[in-house]
Amino acid sequence: MTAEVRDLTIDIGEDVLYDLKARLALTRFPEKETVDDWDQGIPLAYVEELVAYWRDSYDWRRCEVALNAYPNHLVEIDGVDIHCLHIRSNEAGARPLLLTHGWPGSVLEFMDVIGPLTDPVAHGGTADDAYHLVIPSLPGYGFSGKPKVTGWSIEKIAETWHELMTALGYDAWFAQGGDWGSMVTSAIGAQDKGGCKGIHVNMIVAAPPPEVMQDPTEEEKAAMARLALYRAKGAGYSIQQSTKPQTLGYGLADSPSGQMAWIVEKFHDWSDCGPENGGHPENVFSRDHLLDNVMLYWLNNAGASSGRLYWHSFAQPNLEPITMPSGCSLFPHEIMRASRRWAETRFKNIVHFNSVERGGHFAAMERPEAFVDEVRACFAQMSL
Repeated sequence: MTAEVRDLTIDIGEDVLYDLKARLALTRFPEKETVDDWDQGIPLAYVEELVAYWRDSYDWRRCEVALNAYPNHLVEIDGVDIHCLHIRSNEAGARPLLLTHGWPGSVLEFMDVIGPLTDPVAHGGTADDAYHLVIPSLPGYGFSGKPKVTGWSIEKIAETWHELMTALGYDAWFAQGGDWGSMVTSAIGAQDKGGCKGIHVNMIVAAPPPEVMQDPTEEEKAAMARLALYRAKGAGYSIQQSTKPQTLGYGLADSPSGQMAWIVEKFHDWSDCGPENGGHPENVFSRDHLLDNVMLYWLNNAGASSGRLYWHSFAQPNLEPITMPSGCSLFPHEIMRASRRWAETRFKNIVHFNSVERGGHFAAMERPEAFVDEVRACFAQMSL
């Protein structure tokens, strides 16, 4: 039986927003870091700035209105309510496209690409570039429900997304994702249940072949060096979330400044805002957009529930081969930048492969125009 689609209006109570301000007013900060950069984590001075702005100037209702401007739905699948935005294009030939976010992102990553993808004629494209968009919140994230049992791995989510698209009336569609969204999208491709006809990822998860390890190109050397740096200096969050997400969750559930710092640090580390750009996340993201994303975690008390996806899936990532038509876009400040021969160890039918000049891990949010160009170029080579 097809799952029921229920309408959702996001309406956060004033008491919840008052509680947030009260907690922010009582924030106890640690002492200043002993370095002059982000090497020990997000600097105290910036956290103090964000906390003050969040407490005194930030307007959640603005973000709430923006979300409610699109159709929001809940679909219960295997006992978990899945939240999604569902935006249908007015173009007769529009094709369905599923967009999946990751951690520490949310459906808000895609807000600036909704217009260009659903109404391309108004955004420099043609009617052939039109898509109906389905943008779900991962289980345990945003306004989706929280699984009460184990088993909600990326493979399980991929199966759930197939049911979600069926419930929304689509029997043929494309899928796109980055971060966990890339992993889920790749799992959809590997499962090949018949509904999805092609995929695109902006983070390529594949094992480097022997020839890369033995005789890497300069590009591959740089990619391996960046990955090594991530493992040495940037992967602590993933070790904690993949081993003890519940313990971490107590702090994130109780402290909005802690939840904010846990997330915003990654928008600095994984975005194209390095030393040549001043090394500050607000060089590429507005303060409001950063806090909007944090709010989807804080309002839904999702610190622990989002971290559990790492507990389910991080230690043994799915690397099954994918024969479905696939596209790969490399943004220069991505965590993993697999070369084409590297990607081909897993993606056996690559129809689009391109390196983008600027951008990082949160591609749709950081470089929406480039992201849209990549999506259009990729799926223009596929058919339903």
